Amino acid sequence: MTRYAFALSTNNEISQAGVVQSDSFTDALKLLSEQMTVKAGDTLEIGVYGFPPAHYECVASLGEGDILWRPSGLMAA
Repeated sequence: MTRYAFALSTNNEISQAGVVQSDSFTDALKLLSEQMTVKAGDTLEIGVYGFPPAHYECVASLGEGDILWRPSGLMAA
């Protein structure tokens, strides 16, 4: 299992941070979505040791752990 470090931010302040273990990145996002209270506009930074973290923004929280994330902080080509 891979260990993913994460930080959830609300209004540019970290509200939750820690580590989650999962077989895949998709499963890690699902676990976090089920265990955290996330609302539209929140941002998630998640990654593995030795690599830059991925940045996501919550577009919508549909309830029952279903969160719509979109990549954030990407620069235009």
